[in-house]
This record gives sequence, structure tokens and C-alpha cells, in this order.
Amino acid sequence: MASSTDPYEYLFKFLIIGSAGTGKSCLLHQFLERKFKADSSHTIGVEFGSKVIDVNGRTVKLQIWDTAGQERFKSVTRSYYRGAAGALLVYDVTSRDSYNALSNWLSDARSLASPNIAIVMIGNKRDLDADREVTLMEASQFAQQNCLLFLETSAKTGENVEDAFGHCARAILSKIESGEVDPERLGSGVQFTAGSFSGRSRSLGGSGGGGAGDHSGGPLDNCQC
Repeated sequence: MASSTDPYEYLFKFLIIGSAGTGKSCLLHQFLERKFKADSSHTIGVEFGSKVIDVNGRTVKLQIWDTAGQERFKSVTRSYYRGAAGALLVYDVTSRDSYNALSNWLSDARSLASPNIAIVMIGNKRDLDADREVTLMEASQFAQQNCLLFLETSAKTGENVEDAFGHCARAILSKIESGEVDPERLGSGVQFTAGSFSGRSRSLGGSGGGGAGDHSGGPLDNCQC
């Protein structure tokens, strides 16, 4: 498993956003450590983590900012949106309120982050299916209407967690290769090292201070919005 100190060709700035209690910090911990953080508490402000992964044969370092979901921290967390190349937009499948708040979180991400930000919508706590308040079909329709990739995950069991970050990273790389995202543009949320793009290195320029899913919770990557 690659570590955060391994060499890399690209660096992508990532956000994890959504309401408090949806399991954002647990998703990050599961992705970084491959284990569940049972004693997780609400994030205060912003937490950070990083990991180097393989994306279509490229080594990519994900610089991940886990933002607090509570309203009182929004003025702080919004400053971290600037220059983000990708985001996981998280709700809790057992919480109708967290699902209903997605539109506001999505609006913030698209207005405050990189114009071409790649967003994957995540229905977390899939393991608590008996307590489900949001159906897979309903969430799939929302994702499709808003041109979002969509996955259901379980931070507790690890189901689809690696895929969530991987799909978002692949979406960013695809935008780079198609020319939709220019790594040389300040605030693109992408940094590349010598030889990976044009032999030059640029800064992220953005620190702070879909398709629908199928019935297995996997994404459908053919949104043409």
C-alpha cells in the first residue's frame, strides 16, 4: 500500500463535505488506515490527511480536507473549498435530514471550489440498511439530475470506500487529459511534478488559511452534463 510520502506524478486537492454525523471522518480514516474509527467525534473546523494511490497507471497523491458539517463552522470550512479539484459529497442513508441538505452543500462546492470540480455523491452507513430513510433509487435520481457520480459506502465495513476516492480521482485525471482541467491554471486544485504533464511544476493555488448508482451501490460513469 502506498503511503503519503511515496513519490507521485500528480497531487489533487480533495474535500469531504456534508452534514455533521454522516461519517465523513470515518470514511477518511477507513481510506487512510483501512480500519473503522469507532470513537470518532465531530470534526472541529477541518482535518487533513493524504495518501498516494494508483490512478490509471499514474501515481497520484490525494491531499484530503475533511470539513466540519456543523453550521457554526461553515465560515471556516468554506475557505478550504477554494481550488479543490474533487469532492466527496456525503450523506447518511439513515438520515433524511442529511440527504435533504445535499443541495446546499452541492451549491457551495460548485460556487466556491474549482469551476470543473469532480464530485462523487456518497450515501454512507450502507451497513445500517434496516434503519434506512433514503432509498437507493431516490438518491440515484438526485445524482443523475445533478450530474454526480454516486456510490453507497460503509465506513464501518470498508465497502466501496476505496472506490469512492478512486472514482473521484479518475474523474479528475480524465478532465486533465481531455483539457477540461488545466493543471497550469492557478486554483485548478491540481499540482504536477516534472515529467508528468509538461515537465514543469505548479502550485495548487487553493488552500484555506453521474450518473446514478446501480443496485450494488456502484457508480455509473456516463453522465454527459
